[in-house]
Amino acid sequence: MKKLLYIISVMFLVGTMNAQAQEKKYSVYAIGFYNLENLFDTCHDAGKNDYEYLPDGRNKWSGMKYTHKLRNMARVLSEMGTDKLPLVGCAAIGVAEVENANCLNDLCNQPPLKARNFQFCHIEGPDQRGVDCGLLFNPSLFSVRDVKLVPYEYKLQEDIEKGRATRGFLVVSGTMADEHVTIIVNHLPSRGATSYYRELGGEQIRAVKDSLIKDDPNVKLFIMGDMNDDPKDRSMSVALGAKRKLEDVGPGELFNPFWEIHASGTGTLMYDGAWNLFDQIILSHSLLNKKGERDYSTLKYWQPQIFRRDYLFQQEGKYKGNTLRTHAGGVWLDGYSDHLPTLVYLVKEQK
Repeated sequence: MKKLLYIISVMFLVGTMNAQAQEKKYSVYAIGFYNLENLFDTCHDAGKNDYEYLPDGRNKWSGMKYTHKLRNMARVLSEMGTDKLPLVGCAAIGVAEVENANCLNDLCNQPPLKARNFQFCHIEGPDQRGVDCGLLFNPSLFSVRDVKLVPYEYKLQEDIEKGRATRGFLVVSGTMADEHVTIIVNHLPSRGATSYYRELGGEQIRAVKDSLIKDDPNVKLFIMGDMNDDPKDRSMSVALGAKRKLEDVGPGELFNPFWEIHASGTGTLMYDGAWNLFDQIILSHSLLNKKGERDYSTLKYWQPQIFRRDYLFQQEGKYKGNTLRTHAGGVWLDGYSDHLPTLVYLVKEQK
């Protein structure tokens, strides 16, 4: 499998390096994130409010619908990263809105993912509706060292007394390109809650980040997820501290490559005719080249991407151009998600 990566070499970097550097060869890797929009099985999980995704629930969620949902999700996940890596796609993909490990197991057994032997990391969380985060990975490209779930902690006494619980932060440490890589997969509180709760989440992710960098200053760190906020919002820009400009990022700090993309007028989900960009992948300083520098002796960030295919959008009617969801207005559309996937591409010089 690694040999397949070697096909992706200097052709992607022509024009960015001097003539001497162009004689070198480079491996390219892709890391992605996708909110699967309610990947539920058809069985009740004790203690979870999953009733709308049962056969007699509001969505009349049946085995046939579940099978279609798995097929649709696998199609997207298997195609992510193939614009640059047509034979291998992504090394790892964080996912949100997955009910349980059973769903992830069924997903990895879908033919396009099973063909690449995709595996998954998941820890059951406390979310009251039953949705969790997970990480899918290609074991030939990414090997797992450690997995833990850091809980989201409510601070207000009224929240504590009510026993509120939501998705934690899935932290997966592993090896990719012979380097220490850690991925934090997140799904911050929805906009049904005030900004305070997402800012609180941003602060807690920042604390996890600081701990990881203290343990290994050279760790290549990816913070990804459905943040339920745009890159410029306080939860991301202040609480988490992800910078807009690469040149402003110092040691121990973070860069958000999706800030400029959203500022250009595009995003990953549409609301009232305008694009939000909630689905972000944020990078540690260790993944960055300084401005004008072209050092790829270690794994380094190359470019971001919002993954787009025509089949992910409604092609006609009142909502033409919006994402094609699984359900809309109480009608099953046999679609995909209300979110578009995001990716970042990484480069490392071959030795």
